[in-house]
Amino acid sequence: MSVDAEVDQTRTDERVAAILVSLALAANNAGAYALSIVAARLLAPSAFGELSSLLAVLVIGVVPAMGLQTVVALRVARKPQDNGTLLALGLTTSAIVAAIGLILAPVLVFVLHLDSVVPALLLAVTLGPLTLLGLFHGLLQGSGRFALLAGLMSLEGVGKVGGSLLGLLIGGDATGALAGTAIGSYLVIFCGWVLCGRPRPRKAGWHAGEVLHAAQAMLALVLLVNLDLVLARHTLPAAEAGEYALGAIVTKIAYWLPQAVGVLVLPRFANGDDRRRILPAALAVCAALDAFVLLVSFAFGSRLLSFIGGSGYAASTMPVWPFALAGSMLALVQILLFSRLAAGDRRVTVLMWTTVVVETVLVTTWLHSSAAQVVTVAACCAGGLALSGAVLELRARK
Repeated sequence: MSVDAEVDQTRTDERVAAILVSLALAANNAGAYALSIVAARLLAPSAFGELSSLLAVLVIGVVPAMGLQTVVALRVARKPQDNGTLLALGLTTSAIVAAIGLILAPVLVFVLHLDSVVPALLLAVTLGPLTLLGLFHGLLQGSGRFALLAGLMSLEGVGKVGGSLLGLLIGGDATGALAGTAIGSYLVIFCGWVLCGRPRPRKAGWHAGEVLHAAQAMLALVLLVNLDLVLARHTLPAAEAGEYALGAIVTKIAYWLPQAVGVLVLPRFANGDDRRRILPAALAVCAALDAFVLLVSFAFGSRLLSFIGGSGYAASTMPVWPFALAGSMLALVQILLFSRLAAGDRRVTVLMWTTVVVETVLVTTWLHSSAAQVVTVAACCAGGLALSGAVLELRARK
């Protein structure tokens, strides 16, 4: 095969991988929304609120899995690793996360006003396999096996969402849904273990610093994606906060649309020369994809709210484009975060958490008289964080 033919084949493989990963991510997100819709129709408002709050805690609880995936993907991409030692790392991390979940179960009962400790215990039991799943994602991602990674992501959606729906239909409450989530997650873990070659755990050094650093940086990112919605709920009147929740869906769309870019480029960031060469292209692709979301939000304005939420929001005049801008900036932040994590730059974590604090202080103490003010703060903070990350990147190149 000629050099040109090899280049063409590589580009084709990359496009196919991007499409497969994008479809898997889109299917998972669609499944999560479908679960919320079905649960809202099947459960009483109080039961739906209980399930929604537990699922929100689950989203935060899987952040260590994201950190584990990032660390493993980078290590595998840099040089061949013994999957057995990495499996030991994953098992240890998942055991710690599950143990913390079990310890905090009584706290969840108090904070979320649960009638029983069983749903909180089921959530803790689910965190173990979901954390370990981050290991299998990282193994496949770091080795460039994106077709298998997309398949595992799809199985994850089927196991988690399908299990939750089945449990919801059988049990008719949050306990049944979480029991289904737990069972489905363990089935997905078995599939991931098989896809990764059925490794056996081997004793190895515990890379706590790497995983903790990546996990706290990813936690800050997850908080920033959801923080403005929480602050709006806290500071705005109920009706306006409801409108804001619809606008936040546009933020999520803009943030999730380029997710496949981060999945594909992270392993290549492991090499310094590749990282410096690929990062501008990755940022450009993210910007181009989110430019479409911004264009649609400009063109249709508040009519998007009635399209998403129904005729009850037809009279809304809340601007939508700042939500799209906030999500777009956070998508860029994620790519820059991956680049700095790959370079071992711990300053980026300080920047992330500083932005969380700044946004919280600005909204809670000053800029919360309208939904437009809250989302403007969110967009400006995300933009400032993206700019700061770009400055760190440029300084590192000198």
